[in-house]
Amino acid sequence: MTILINLPAETERKLQALAAARGTDVATLVREAVEDKLRTPPPTFGEILAPVHEEFRQSGMTEAELDKLLEGTLAEVRQGRQQRQDKGP
Repeated sequence: MTILINLPAETERKLQALAAARGTDVATLVREAVEDKLRTPPPTFGEILAPVHEEFRQSGMTEAELDKLLEGTLAEVRQGRQQRQDKGP
């Protein structure tokens, strides 16, 4: 498959320099980069949230306390949004 893409001059310069440094051509470098990107699956939702879950676990906060915190924060956000809407443009 042939794909035509327009790249900024600076990106083209970097690709050419990297290809030269690796002893290959730009087309090969780009093909390998695309193939590498396709081999790497996107993270799962669980993987994305793992640091948040770990921080919660280490906090010692109960689920009830977290629920209260989140509900309070959501109420503040909604109140702020309502105040902005009441003021108008």
